[in-house]
Amino acid sequence: MSLRAQDSLREFQLASGQTVRFHSLPALAELGVGDVRRLPVSLRIVLESLLRNLDGQRIGEDHVRQLANWRPQDARSEEIPFVVARIVLQDFTGVPLLCDLAAMRNVAQRFGKPPKIIEPLVPVDLVVDHSVQVDYFREGNALDLNMQLEFHRNAERYRFIKWGMQAFDTFRVVPPGIGIVHQVNLEYLARGVLQKDGVYYPDTLVGTDSHTTMINALGVVGWGVGGIEAEAGMLGQPVYMLTPDVVGVNLSGRLREGVTATDLVLAVTEMLRKANVVGKFVEFFGAGAATLTLPDRATLANMAPEYGATMGFFPPDEQAAAYLAATGRSDAEVDAFSRYFQAQGLFGMPAAGDIDYSRVLELDLAGVVPCVAGPKRPQDRIALPGLKERFAELLAQPASSGGYGKAGAAPAAGGALDHGSVVIAAITSCTNTSNPGVMLAAGILARKAAARGLKVAPHIKTSLAPGSRVVTDYLAKAGLLPPLEQLGFRVVAYGCTTCIGNSGPLDAALEAEITGQDLICAAVLSGNRNFEARIHPAIKANFLMSPPLVVAFALAGRVDIDLDQQPLGADDTGQPVYLREIWPSQREVADALLRATDPATYRRLYQDFVSGNPLWSAIAAPTGQVYGWDVSSYIAEPPFFQGFAMQPAAVPQVTGARALAIFGDSVTTDHISPAGSIKAASPAGLYLQQQGIKPVDFNSYGSRRGHHEVMMRGTFANVRIRNLMLPPDADGRPVEGGLTLSQPDGAQKFIYDAAMEYQKAGTPTLIFAGEEYGTGSSRDWAAKGTRLLGVKAVVARSFERIHRSNLVGMGVLPLQFKGADSAAGLKGDEEFDLSGLEGGIRPQQDVTLTIRSRDGRSRQLQLLLRIDTPVEVEYYLHGGILPYVLRQLLS
Repeated sequence: MSLRAQDSLREFQLASGQTVRFHSLPALAELGVGDVRRLPVSLRIVLESLLRNLDGQRIGEDHVRQLANWRPQDARSEEIPFVVARIVLQDFTGVPLLCDLAAMRNVAQRFGKPPKIIEPLVPVDLVVDHSVQVDYFREGNALDLNMQLEFHRNAERYRFIKWGMQAFDTFRVVPPGIGIVHQVNLEYLARGVLQKDGVYYPDTLVGTDSHTTMINALGVVGWGVGGIEAEAGMLGQPVYMLTPDVVGVNLSGRLREGVTATDLVLAVTEMLRKANVVGKFVEFFGAGAATLTLPDRATLANMAPEYGATMGFFPPDEQAAAYLAATGRSDAEVDAFSRYFQAQGLFGMPAAGDIDYSRVLELDLAGVVPCVAGPKRPQDRIALPGLKERFAELLAQPASSGGYGKAGAAPAAGGALDHGSVVIAAITSCTNTSNPGVMLAAGILARKAAARGLKVAPHIKTSLAPGSRVVTDYLAKAGLLPPLEQLGFRVVAYGCTTCIGNSGPLDAALEAEITGQDLICAAVLSGNRNFEARIHPAIKANFLMSPPLVVAFALAGRVDIDLDQQPLGADDTGQPVYLREIWPSQREVADALLRATDPATYRRLYQDFVSGNPLWSAIAAPTGQVYGWDVSSYIAEPPFFQGFAMQPAAVPQVTGARALAIFGDSVTTDHISPAGSIKAASPAGLYLQQQGIKPVDFNSYGSRRGHHEVMMRGTFANVRIRNLMLPPDADGRPVEGGLTLSQPDGAQKFIYDAAMEYQKAGTPTLIFAGEEYGTGSSRDWAAKGTRLLGVKAVVARSFERIHRSNLVGMGVLPLQFKGADSAAGLKGDEEFDLSGLEGGIRPQQDVTLTIRSRDGRSRQLQLLLRIDTPVEVEYYLHGGILPYVLRQLLS
C-alpha cells in the first residue's frame, strides 16, 4: 500500500491539556519507510515538510523515501521539492518581485482571467529596511533627518508597496524605521512552530536576502533565495534543491575572556571557506554549541553565505525556547515549540556521535582569538595584533597579486589623511546588531573611553544603525547611549546602511583628497560584507570586526596599528590609553545584560507599526487589483512578459556569439548587479538625466530596482569590476569599470552600449569568468540584468548557489569549465558556438563550446551544464521560472 500523508499523523499534548496532531517522523520506522533517528536535524525538518505535503503530484512517496534513507556519503543526484511555510522579503528585492506579480496580473487580465489568480499562496512579509542612507550622522536629530530624506526619495516606491498591501491578501509589510529584516524575523516574525486546522508543524521559510540564514539559530530551517525563486514559492511552487551533504561542526570548549561572537564567526568563516562547504547544509552541535547564547548562534548563522553554506543550523533546544519567551512570544507558543520538537525527537543539542554527517569538522572555542577580516573578503581573517603588518604587506603588493601597488609611495604632505586612515566607522548590519552582548560591549568601551577623555576625529563618519528599536531601548536603559553619542556613534537608522553600500556621501573635500592622492583609506564596520566598492566607491580597504573594535579603531583613527602594543590615544593628562585598559570584561557585559530587555519591551515595540510612524501613514497609495503603471523613474512594468504566449518559443541556438566580458575569480553580485550610488557619467546616470532627473536626486541603484531601464544600464557597471579583455592602462594597471571591447572593431565602450548593439545585430553574447562567480547577496537583478543585456550563457569555473539558480530562473545557461579548463588564453575577439542541446536537455549534461580565433584556428571544450534538476530544465525551456509558473496558473 502506498504511503499517504495522513498515515503519519500522531498526537501530543500541550501544557493546557489539549491534544493536538502532528506528522510524526518517528512513525516512519513503523510505516516501513525508514529509521530517521540518526539523520541530521535540519534534514529531518525538511523531511517533515515532504511528509505533510505529500500529494502525489508536487511531492511523491519516492521523495519521502529518498530523504528518509539519506546516506552521508551518497552521490547527490536527487532533488527535493521543499514546500516552505512562509516567505520573507526585504524591499530591495521585494519591490521588483512585487513588480513581477503586478505584471503577471496584467497578463492574466489580457487573457480574460481574474487577476486574483495571481496571489501568494503562503504568507509573505516584506520588511522595508534597505532604503535608508546615512546622510546625517552626528546631528542630534540624525535619525529623523535620514528618515525624512528616505521618504522623500522613495515616495514612489512606498506608494507601490502600499498598493501591494491592499491588492494581495497574504502580503504584510513592516514599514521603514522598525528594523533589519533578519532581526525583525528573529525577534518577531518567526514563531518556531505553526499550526493549521489543529496540525502542528515547524516554521520554515526562504527569504530574498542571503542572510535569511540568521533564523537558523532558532532551529528554523530557512535560507536565502533570489527573488525569482521566492516568487515561484509564493505562487505554490516548491523550492527545488539537490539533496544536500550535511557538514557537522562540533564546537567544544568556551570562548575566552576578551573574545566576542564576531571573532568566532570570522574564525568559522575562514575555516569553512577552506573546507569548501559551498551548497551544503552546515549543522553546529556539541557541548560548545550548547554554551552559546542564542544571539551568538544568530551571529554564526547569519554569515552562512560568507562561508558558502546553504544554512548554518542550530538544532532547537532549551536556549531557543528561552529566547522565544524572552522576546515576547506567548507562553502557549513557547510550550508548543518545546513539546512539538520533543514529540519529534528533535529537541536538544546533539552530542558527538549522535548523528551521521557527511563530514565532521572540529573547532575548540577556546582557541578563537580577537580578529578582523578584510580588506576585500569576509573570509580573509587577520588576528588583531597582525593587522598593522598585514596592511603594510597589502599596501606594497602589486594590484595583480591582490594588493594596492603602493610600494615606496607616500601621500602628499599637508593632507589630513594618509594610507590606512579610517574615514568610516559603522556599527551596522544584522550580523552583530542583533547581539546584545557585543552591542553592550561597544557601549561599555565607549563609556570608558569617554571617561578617559578620548575622542574620535571629526573627519571620521561614525554611525550606529541598530537592527531593531529594542537595541536602542536596552542601550538607553544601561546608560550607554550617551557615551556612544559623545564619540559620534549616534543612532542614524533602523535598517541596513553601511554594510550594503548605504553609507551615504563623504565630505566632498575629504573624498577629493582620497581620490586625488589615490589614498588607500579604510572603513571599519561590524557587518558581514566588505567586497570592493561596496561600502563606498572611494574607500578601498574595508575591515569587518566586532562593534567594540569598531569604536576602538575609530578612536585610533587608523587600521595600520597594533592595538596590543600601541595606544589608542592619550587621555586628558597626556597619558597613553591602551585597548586592554578599556576593554569590557565578560562580567561587565553580563551585568549589563541582566538589565537589558524583558518580554514586555518586545511586545510593546512590535505591537503596532503604524501609530507613531506619521511618514508612513502620510503616503497615499492607489487601490484596486491591477496596478496602473504611472510614469515613474522608480517603478515600471517589467519586460519579461512582453509577447507572452501559452506555448514557449523554441530554445535559441547559440552560434557566432561574442564575449561581452571576461572576468577573473570571485566576481560577486555586487560586481554584476547594480548596487550603491549611480554615477552621472554612467549609462544609468545619463538615462536618468535624459528623464529630467538631476544627479542629486539619483538615489541608489537599490532604490530603483523596480525600474528595468535603470537596472539593465547598471548591470556590470561596478567601478571596481575588471574586464580582462581590456589591456592595462599606460601605467600598467588593470582598467576598472563597466567597459568592454566591442567586436569586430575592438572599440572600447560601456558594456551596456555594446550589449545593445549586439542585440540589434542579432549577435548572441557570452560571459566568461573564473571561480566563485556570483558570490555575495542574493540579487535577482544580477540574473535579470544579464538576461536583458542579451547574454545567452555564463561560462565559469564555478558558481555561487543562489546566482546559478537565478540564471536558470531567467533563462540564461550556466555552464562550467571541466578539469583544468578555464577562460585563460581568451582575448575576447573570438567567435563562439554552443552545441549539444539540440536533441533535448538533461540535467548536468555535457555541452560543447567551439572557439574560433581571428586567425581561423578552431578548438573545442567540453563544458558541464549547470542546470542541476529536471524542474530547472522545464524552467529553462519556458524561458525562465516566471513564464513557467504563469503558464501553469493561466491553464
